[in-house]
Amino acid sequence: MIGRLAIVGVGLIGSSLALALRQAGMVEHVTGCGRSEANLRRGVELGVLDDYSLSAVDVVRDADVVVLAVPLGAMRSVLEAIQPGLSAKTVITDVGSAKGSVVADAQAVLGVGARRFVAGHPIAGTERSGVEAGFATLYQQRKIILTPGSDTDADALELISRMWQATGAHVERMSVEHHDRILAATSHLPHMLAFSLVSHLSRMGDQHEIFNYAAGGFRDFTRIASSDPVMWRDICLANGEALLDLIEGYQRQLDEISRAIREQDADHLFELFRDAKHTRDQLRNLE
Repeated sequence: MIGRLAIVGVGLIGSSLALALRQAGMVEHVTGCGRSEANLRRGVELGVLDDYSLSAVDVVRDADVVVLAVPLGAMRSVLEAIQPGLSAKTVITDVGSAKGSVVADAQAVLGVGARRFVAGHPIAGTERSGVEAGFATLYQQRKIILTPGSDTDADALELISRMWQATGAHVERMSVEHHDRILAATSHLPHMLAFSLVSHLSRMGDQHEIFNYAAGGFRDFTRIASSDPVMWRDICLANGEALLDLIEGYQRQLDEISRAIREQDADHLFELFRDAKHTRDQLRNLE
């Protein structure tokens, strides 16, 4: 049981966590903090929060667990804001999509207190945002990746693991470096492709006709381009090294397809598409 849970940044991820923990009976009191008081008031109305504060340092006082659900670019400033209000017993975790920058920020700001910081990343979400987007089943059967360091407090790690397990999620652990490399491939690059495709087509002279005739494949592929631009800007900058390697590799793949089209190489195109279909069909069996 978590006596007092403080969520800094009450959007889809934070509100869904609060609702799931309430449903599981694992939290007694949830308090929130954010920039929009209207959003926080709505959180109280919806039963996501018991109360809130616009002051980050006040909201973490007496908290057993603090969840940082803010953009990666704001992580360091938020850690600096809450640091004076943290007690020796407080466990802190985050939900950021890149872990290297977060762990570095926590170590720089918290010092020895970083031992009770458990970096985490729920592999779940939608393109919607705000407290009203939250729902209690978001994490059921989803993966939660924790990236503890060698000096991470064992009790803190166990508490955060049990917190996520209470939401119905599967908790896994990996190194910071491995996490950032894997997520760059499976999440960050696909978002870049969706954003860039929509941006490219929107600049074409006949964009209205193009979008008017967009079929299901276009809608499915570009749905994630509706995601929060601030969050994804910060992810690009935070995990830039791994992401750039993948973008450059993908550009080489597109060049290969371009050459095959230009040279009318039907056999090579067929091989590329056949292999990709085979791989995707295998993934479907795991869904």
